[in-house]
Amino acid sequence: MRAILTVVGKDKIGIVAGVSQELASLQLNILDVSQTIMEDYFTMMMVLSLEKTTLSFEKIRERLNSLGESLGVTIQIQNEEIFNTMHKL
Repeated sequence: MRAILTVVGKDKIGIVAGVSQELASLQLNILDVSQTIMEDYFTMMMVLSLEKTTLSFEKIRERLNSLGESLGVTIQIQNEEIFNTMHKL
């Protein structure tokens, strides 16, 4: 299974490192990443592979929400199929 991860918040040191480190600890592989800073705001979008993880999607979401709180950003994760369905024209 693949998932789409988004991270948005006020830019500060350590966001990419914190997110990447947590993804590694969850056994999630980053397949693609795009990030930018718009004025003072950090935005990042990733495509992830969940093939190696043994955790439930809900547990992954909980861990990422907790990380987002500690980093001061909003982290959202969605199943890629649901994401694609929601964004079809």
